[in-house]
Amino acid sequence: MFAIIRTGGKQYRVRSGDVLDIEKIDAEPGAAVAFDDVLLIDDDTNTWIGTPVVDRALVRGEVLAQHRDRKVLVFKKKRRKQYRRTRGHRQALTRVRILALFADRDAAPIQEFVPPPPPAPKPDVAAPEAAPAAKAEKPKTPVRPAAAKAKPKAAKGEPAKAKDAKKKPEANKPARAKAAAKKKE
Repeated sequence: MFAIIRTGGKQYRVRSGDVLDIEKIDAEPGAAVAFDDVLLIDDDTNTWIGTPVVDRALVRGEVLAQHRDRKVLVFKKKRRKQYRRTRGHRQALTRVRILALFADRDAAPIQEFVPPPPPAPKPDVAAPEAAPAAKAEKPKTPVRPAAAKAKPKAAKGEPAKAKDAKKKPEANKPARAKAAAKKKE
């Protein structure tokens, strides 16, 4: 028995027990979900084709996990314009296990969904305490005296030192000399 369902704008061919990744739906892992948009359902003897959906058909599933798909790189470029942009995208997905297919939802048993038991907690590994004691007895380095402070600059009203007052000689400008030599000729 199989069915074709529509969810998240896509169509999926499903059987009982299938695990598939669909567009994200708001449900916690372990929650029961029902798909009403059943486009076709086949049970080896009869085939029901919807116009557009099969009335009263139902597909039940269980949410296994919420996760994200692999990264897809989006690269935009306009030639000869120095325009390039790279963006990454990861689609949010929901992993679902299909539990049962029903051509008539009234024939479906009312199911009290019992979530699976949570996984057993992992035992904590105790950190070794004897080994860090050897590291703690590190010899301390002596404290160095602070570096001498920089001398303050002269205040606005005070005269500048002779070294600062001396101007640097102008740089030689051979280009001007050449231009002047050409004009004389």
